[in-house]
Amino acid sequence: MNRSRLLMIGVLALALGAMASLMVYKNLQGKGPSSAPGLDVLVAADDVQVGARIEDRDVRVARFPASGLPAGVFARKSQVLGRGVIIPISKGEFILPSKLAPENAGAGLPALIPPGMRAVSVRVNEVVSVAGFVGPGTRVDVLLTGTPAGGSETQTTTVLQNVAVIASGHTLERNASGEAQNTPVITLLTSPEDAERLTLASSEGKIQLSLRNPLDTHQDPVDAASAKGLYKGATPPAPHPVVVHSVKQPKTEKPAPAPSVLSVEVYQGDKKPDIVKFPEQGSEQPQ
Repeated sequence: MNRSRLLMIGVLALALGAMASLMVYKNLQGKGPSSAPGLDVLVAADDVQVGARIEDRDVRVARFPASGLPAGVFARKSQVLGRGVIIPISKGEFILPSKLAPENAGAGLPALIPPGMRAVSVRVNEVVSVAGFVGPGTRVDVLLTGTPAGGSETQTTTVLQNVAVIASGHTLERNASGEAQNTPVITLLTSPEDAERLTLASSEGKIQLSLRNPLDTHQDPVDAASAKGLYKGATPPAPHPVVVHSVKQPKTEKPAPAPSVLSVEVYQGDKKPDIVKFPEQGSEQPQ
């Protein structure tokens, strides 16, 4: 008898436990993440630098409310894989078309060059590159120090202003003894005309980079600096003399005024009248 009661109590306890577990499971299912509204979009899984190619490990899927999404967000990995990065993307940021190179444009430096622009590399050192602070994303002025053609005094002039730096790195060169050495280079983004000026400046004298505030985009006309202007009390260069040439105008004689003449018609019978001219009083008679 006692055994039957214990068996019934055990069965009843199991039934109550199963019912409670089922109710808890249904409540948890109703509050799951699948019921949250929003859209699945792609964000950066880690920091992605300029020039890199988007790979599968660089992106992840995240759900955001549709009202808070920027225009152009991607929803499928196939839309971004293999495309080059032209603007740095931080971890957790949306991957947008404005931060990627066009499809099939590749990655690396060529993908960073907009249409109509050119990338020009110049050889620098720690001084020229402003102690290493010149890097991708910064803006610089290019200064040239040399002697102008036909002159005898060294001058420094500003060749280019507000030029964007898109890359910095090293190129392997050989010194006079044939040993390999690393030479730092800076790559600037210029127009085709400025690329010619920069190349010419590199061969004409010594160039120096001047680091700018990225918010300062104004280009001011800057006069060339010479050695005489650096020292106090130095005699300023004499101005070029201005030669004024006087032009003599030829004298023209005024023609003598024509004498005034008085005309008189004289009638004789039925003949045609004759015209007789007399000089007026006060005027000279014609010779």
